[in-house]
Amino acid sequence: MKKLKYISLLLFLSLFFTACSSKESSKNDSSKKLEEVDLVLDWYPNAIHSFIYAAIENGYYEEEGLKVNIKFPSNPTDPMALPAAGKATIGIYYQPDVVMARSNENVPIKSIGSIVKTPLNVIISLKEKGINSPKDLSGKVIGFSGNPLNTEYVKTMVKEDGGDPNSVKIIDVGFELLSSMVTKKVDATTGGLINHEVPVLKHEGHEINYFDPSKYGVPNYYEEIFVTSDTTLKEKPEVLKKFMKASRKGFEFMKNNPDKSLKILLDNQQKDSFPLTESVEKESLEILLPKMETKDEPFLYQDKKVWEENIKWLQEKGLLNKEVKAEDFYVNFD
Repeated sequence: MKKLKYISLLLFLSLFFTACSSKESSKNDSSKKLEEVDLVLDWYPNAIHSFIYAAIENGYYEEEGLKVNIKFPSNPTDPMALPAAGKATIGIYYQPDVVMARSNENVPIKSIGSIVKTPLNVIISLKEKGINSPKDLSGKVIGFSGNPLNTEYVKTMVKEDGGDPNSVKIIDVGFELLSSMVTKKVDATTGGLINHEVPVLKHEGHEINYFDPSKYGVPNYYEEIFVTSDTTLKEKPEVLKKFMKASRKGFEFMKNNPDKSLKILLDNQQKDSFPLTESVEKESLEILLPKMETKDEPFLYQDKKVWEENIKWLQEKGLLNKEVKAEDFYVNFD
């Protein structure tokens, strides 16, 4: 009887450890099967990326069989150039720049989802300058960070508001958008973001005025979009669909749990390269959320009309060297 009990115990232990081993093996096999997705951010982690880090933290990408590897750009064009060259899966870039790159340089890149529905780029001035609308920029000096699009935005806005765009002097201040204003080197800047430079200046105690391009003659555009290459779009559509599905879940979490999402973001900040200020990122989240989806356009959805209007405007400004169609630049995933 004792011998039988002993054999039964051995059999039970054998089955138990076999089951555990099987589960562990299955777990390891599962992790090996995760599809690697290299995502190049437009900059270091900040509020706009909160949904991505929330999706990683909560395992939404893993649930779709994906392992998302976050990459930071060494050059401003990396988020577009690396996916186009097959050196990354997805990047975060800007709608008008994608139109110009594909049209003028044949860069094989397309948008697969809009992250922000309206411009974040604004013209900013210190309130003491008395620049209360774009027409007041006539005869003033404006700093920008080298993107020719910003020059066209300024001219369009000033003209639309009844000012003289030819009297505006625009100088390249590189990355010194904030300091060039504070030190009175320029009267205003273009290229600063409503969700970053604006809260930062307020946090530092400055009173400011700022103007949205889409309110003064510039067509509404998607400030940030997910982009991928034509090749990836053709060869890995299911991977891209899974990425978008998990990203939507990350956005829903961010929308419903902004404080938790902010904590996740702060835990993932790059303190040495781009340290975050909690109050600034909190305000940034509040600014971003209503701009990332609308009642007519859910998160990541892209409206053909937005693409058409931007293409038309870029053509009118002489920034495209050939006729193109909206369908050449984007695809919506259900």
